[in-house]
Amino acid sequence: MKRKVHATAALLALLFLTAFWISTVIAELFLSETAVAQVKHGIAYALLGFIPVMIATGASGFAMGGKSMQPLIAAKRRRMPFIGGIGLLILAPAAIFLSMRAQAGLFDSIFYGVQALELVAGAVNVALISLNFRDGLRLRYRKHLPGQ
Repeated sequence: MKRKVHATAALLALLFLTAFWISTVIAELFLSETAVAQVKHGIAYALLGFIPVMIATGASGFAMGGKSMQPLIAAKRRRMPFIGGIGLLILAPAAIFLSMRAQAGLFDSIFYGVQALELVAGAVNVALISLNFRDGLRLRYRKHLPGQ
């Protein structure tokens, strides 16, 4: 059961982050300021789903991995503080800040500076979660890999 919860939560976390990132880029490149404000507002509200998914991913991963020193589990465990820290210290506050600025129509250098930081941090988290997802699949299917 833990494995299914972990896999589902990890996939949802990756999908949330990817959707946030892509919707931001598309809105900024092709849509109006009103649409950008709506996207930012939607992302801020989506944190209500995203944060529990991230907590479920981390908690279930730590519960399954225990104190294992298996290299793939250790690699996933080393990435988690960065994933969590980026999410908690950069992405969530930036989403709320950008939503408030966009709702007020403040599309200035501060808005775009924070948005640039958010896009870079989001891309880093997508990459790190993707690596964890890959390693999770390797753990799951290692019995079927050649040489295992």
